[in-house]
Amino acid sequence: MTRTPEATMTTSSPATRPFFTDPDFDFEFRCALGDTANGVGDPGMWLATAARIADGDRSSWFTAWTNRAGQLAELAASLADDAASAWAWLAGSAAYSRALGAVDGLPSDLADAVLIPTFRAGRRAWDAMIDRSRGRHVRVDVPADGPPMPGYLLRPAAEGAARPTLVITNGSDGALPALWSAAGAGALARGWNAFVYDGPGQQSMLFEHGTAFRPDWEAVLTPVVDALVARPDVDASALLAYGISQAGYWLPRALAFEHRFRAAVADPGVVDVSASWMANLPPEMVQLLDTGQKDLFNRYLAEAEPDPDAERTFAFRARPYRIEDPFDLFTEVRRYQLRDVADRIRTPLLITDPEGERFWPGQSDELAALLTAPHEVVRFTAADGADLHCQPLARALTQARVFEWLSAHLDGAAGGYRPASSATTDANASAPASPTTK
Repeated sequence: MTRTPEATMTTSSPATRPFFTDPDFDFEFRCALGDTANGVGDPGMWLATAARIADGDRSSWFTAWTNRAGQLAELAASLADDAASAWAWLAGSAAYSRALGAVDGLPSDLADAVLIPTFRAGRRAWDAMIDRSRGRHVRVDVPADGPPMPGYLLRPAAEGAARPTLVITNGSDGALPALWSAAGAGALARGWNAFVYDGPGQQSMLFEHGTAFRPDWEAVLTPVVDALVARPDVDASALLAYGISQAGYWLPRALAFEHRFRAAVADPGVVDVSASWMANLPPEMVQLLDTGQKDLFNRYLAEAEPDPDAERTFAFRARPYRIEDPFDLFTEVRRYQLRDVADRIRTPLLITDPEGERFWPGQSDELAALLTAPHEVVRFTAADGADLHCQPLARALTQARVFEWLSAHLDGAAGGYRPASSATTDANASAPASPTTK
């Protein structure tokens, strides 16, 4: 579940009424509803799930979403039609992912007991969706230092020529179904491939292998590109990239060193990941960090007045870095900044800027100011219901703007994009559709 320290939140209210008073619940539920625009579940189903949740009660949230996920898994397994079954598996995977977000709010012994099983249930549902895709979607693991990174190449058809491919990088705690909704479905609808994966510190790499985040994402993205360009179903001259949430840092960081993409999107732009961490520290604590006074910093932090919500948020945010010492953790997070490398980016970059950005307000414009590469900032507003971090209730509008821009750069580069073959694809095979999808 996405959390942010209160000090980093903007004061503007969303134009739409809240679904929950708990800010984490409200944001996550907005994300769930927004995902339905791209075929992930149904609005009515998610609203019925929300009706079973006691506002602010993590156990209630976890139970409601796991129950819904189990029902969807049973439905998916009972359906003979591949497209219908794939839709149900995708929805079930998303529901398990929503449940997983509340684990940190459960009693510690219960949280430890359910985290891995809940993650694995969601990943099994995702894999079942892949298996019911009639060969369109395939697993592509990426070699890495240590365990390979699990990846999935989502294709509009099982056969055909090499296609443009959109590489989608997740944020700090997102699951694969979120990437389907964020940009994967949009790529497939346009006859492109989409590639999604777990990098260090993300989902399976964190839960199954204990890998930590790393600031030098070029060490992650370049092996991904190497694996893709070696495939006959990927047009190496037509690679595009998209990064959502904290990947608004990771993707631009990688682009400073990896130059094989025609165009890229940061949703939103993130210059300094640590801004949301540092905002809650008083100036005296910041000075202790700056002057390397580790013992004093840790002592003052330990003596702070207990705040269960803040402690839960801190533990959740700290886990993917896998650093126990608070001073060392804050010091590490401060390395995640683009000011030293942004001028090396050559790839044209679109940067989203939603009204009411909660995590990194103002950083989209800050990133734009640092760039020497061609770039554009696209605004999203509360008046259109497209406010808040990553525009959760306006994913279709976001994709309309994002893919218009990506398509223009794909067509406009090097005399225009010309596919390797005129082979056609099955337009109706672009998504694991519900029976009502056209």
